[in-house]
Amino acid sequence: MQTWQISNPDYAAAIEAVVLSMPAARHLGFEFGKIAPGEVEILQPHRTELTEHNGYFQGGVLGSLADFAAGSAAGTLLQPGWVNMTIDYTIKILAPAKGEQVLARGRVVKPGALITIAAADLYSLEGEAQILCATALVTMRNVKLG
Repeated sequence: MQTWQISNPDYAAAIEAVVLSMPAARHLGFEFGKIAPGEVEILQPHRTELTEHNGYFQGGVLGSLADFAAGSAAGTLLQPGWVNMTIDYTIKILAPAKGEQVLARGRVVKPGALITIAAADLYSLEGEAQILCATALVTMRNVKLG
């Protein structure tokens, strides 16, 4: 397991404040679980407006969750006064996300001064089962505010 050096001792509060201030995040209605250096968990409850006609989570919603989880994980390593923005991401949907919730686990793969590579694995939570439903690789651009 990788141990990351943090630059901002208030990284957890900073991540929640920045992400949950975004209209897209508020629309999705997810909650943060674990927030640790280089790692973040997001829990997305099942909501009808986030599904396809068959009741499964829509693919774009899974992409958004992967982006938020990976980007948030990358954000835990930023210096105060910095944010990150997505350059690109690739998501592979491996199984239908049909559970009561989706758990998105984001992690840093390789941090950098201007570019950070992160990843996310998404799990459909069905009772006690966690079924891997998607995996993503995300590239973030680190930006100094002001």
